[in-house]
Amino acid sequence: MTDKGVESALKILPIAGNIGAEISGLRLSGDLTPSVVRFVREALLKYKVIFFRGQEHLDDVGHEAFAGLMGDPEPHPTLPSLEGSTAVLSIDSSYGNRTTAWHTDLTFLDAYPQASILRALVVPSYGGDTMWANTAVAYSSLPPKLREFADNLWAAHTNVHEFSALTRGDKSEDVRRNFELFSSTVYETEHPVVRIHPESGERCLVLGGFVREFVGLPVSDSRQLLQLFQKYVTRVENTVRWRWAIGDVAVWDNRATQHAKVNDSGPQQRLLHRVSVAGDVPVGIFGRRSVMRKTGP
Repeated sequence: MTDKGVESALKILPIAGNIGAEISGLRLSGDLTPSVVRFVREALLKYKVIFFRGQEHLDDVGHEAFAGLMGDPEPHPTLPSLEGSTAVLSIDSSYGNRTTAWHTDLTFLDAYPQASILRALVVPSYGGDTMWANTAVAYSSLPPKLREFADNLWAAHTNVHEFSALTRGDKSEDVRRNFELFSSTVYETEHPVVRIHPESGERCLVLGGFVREFVGLPVSDSRQLLQLFQKYVTRVENTVRWRWAIGDVAVWDNRATQHAKVNDSGPQQRLLHRVSVAGDVPVGIFGRRSVMRKTGP
């Protein structure tokens, strides 16, 4: 089929009013033509998270190859990639439910990923959905005075804080071992609370579960302020919720979204594989770039 034939077979179905769309008619692989990749990227910029059903043919090699069309696949900074891959990470419920807090992937790094690609291998019979929120719409919905405040605010993000908070109730040996790996290198980065999206030019909030404190504010005040901002991010009308089926693939713009797992599937297994695509260092609205202020044991 020609490029035009492939593109004419593609259909985009918006799922929610402010974020999310399903694309049908495309078999994902590392061999997509430039015009099809451009179609996917344009849809990603518009809808922030896009979904593909029926991709059971994808294995880890194909998953990483598809990710390579979107940019440079990069491994997790502390957790090991699956054997035989460069950047495929296993997201396994056997290691606890540490991702139930709203977050943007890896914001404890200065150049955190531009995109993430998640593929479902084992899904529970009920529960275990994932939700995404549009941080560009969240910014634009702030009252003017709060938006002005956010424009001048910076936040410290760290990997130890987020996982410590989310795993304090998990005592299993597997969870503890995974946490030790995750925190084996401590990262801390200062980001502007508002970044300029390098492709769309939108202003997006950089917040979520990795935030430890706002620069210049006490931790106690920071927690209350974070809750205030997060209320705008996670408003129901600003979110989309996806019910997983085996073979589903979700791709999201990690520069303009937060996401969270719904922890309602009990002891059932939930296994997904993720590949992250390398991103750039955020730039605030006054031109200052994020800076990593700590990396080490």
